Amino acid sequence: MPRRMSNRIFRPSKQAGIKDSRSYTVFRVVNATLILVICFVTLYPFLNVVAQAFSSEAYINSGQVNLIPKGFNVTTFGYVMGDPLFWRNYGNTVLYTVVATVIAMALTTTFAYALSKKDLKGRAFFIGLAVFTMFFNGGLIPNYILINTLGFKNTIWAIVIPNAISVFNLLVMKSFFESFPEDLEEAAAIDGLTTYGILWKIVLPLSKAVIATMVLFYAVSFWNSWFAAFLYMDKAELYPVTVYLRNLLAAATGTESLGAGSSGGEATQVASNVKAVTMLLTVLPIVCLYPFIQKYFVSGVMLGSVKQ
Repeated sequence: MPRRMSNRIFRPSKQAGIKDSRSYTVFRVVNATLILVICFVTLYPFLNVVAQAFSSEAYINSGQVNLIPKGFNVTTFGYVMGDPLFWRNYGNTVLYTVVATVIAMALTTTFAYALSKKDLKGRAFFIGLAVFTMFFNGGLIPNYILINTLGFKNTIWAIVIPNAISVFNLLVMKSFFESFPEDLEEAAAIDGLTTYGILWKIVLPLSKAVIATMVLFYAVSFWNSWFAAFLYMDKAELYPVTVYLRNLLAAATGTESLGAGSSGGEATQVASNVKAVTMLLTVLPIVCLYPFIQKYFVSGVMLGSVKQ
């Protein structure tokens, strides 16, 4: 009998919920509405580019294409994807992005881990030196002279080395490593692991969120970068696809340059939506990659931001 009574006493009621106040309900509705409006405003340009990429020249020139393609047409896709230089530049972009991201992550991770140690000699100096570069740099001409003097011109290193460390990413990773439990590292040191062993076997496996976030930041930055290649490379076969896109956009003002070797109707079709097609082909890999890293994104940036 006492056991039955206790079960009755502690059995949760179905109506034991707390009703939201009217002001909180209004806040949630307004908040959800604003988020939907912001999402639509953000997605509209991209959806418009997608619609134009698959639309025919007559509807594009008349301004009738908004969110839905009209006069379905893939002529420009055939023109762009049939250009061997496009695929060569696309491969360059993949190579540059992978190599640059690996090098940037190696340098940023090791530098941030060292700066997170409060007993590091000269720690304040190195942090100040890193932060100083966020506000001051040598300028365009000195950088060009330096890259040329080092022999990096027309090589992958002209893109990789100057942007190998982002100070913002460095400070985020430093903040995360500072919040890492010291007892865990001390226990690993007692077991005989060196500093590099602790970093490789203990710290990095437990830092997947922040590492995935930094990989995304670096990969997007290097993938979208075009000015360094435009400045330091003068051979078309070495360009990334972003410079290919830039050259297409520069040539899009004249139908003749884009439609050389094509019929008049095909040339005008190519000129009308070549911008949309090339932008879509350029951004598509990053859009496909983002959903796999998105779950780490918020937690990776926020880890270490709240101190106990």
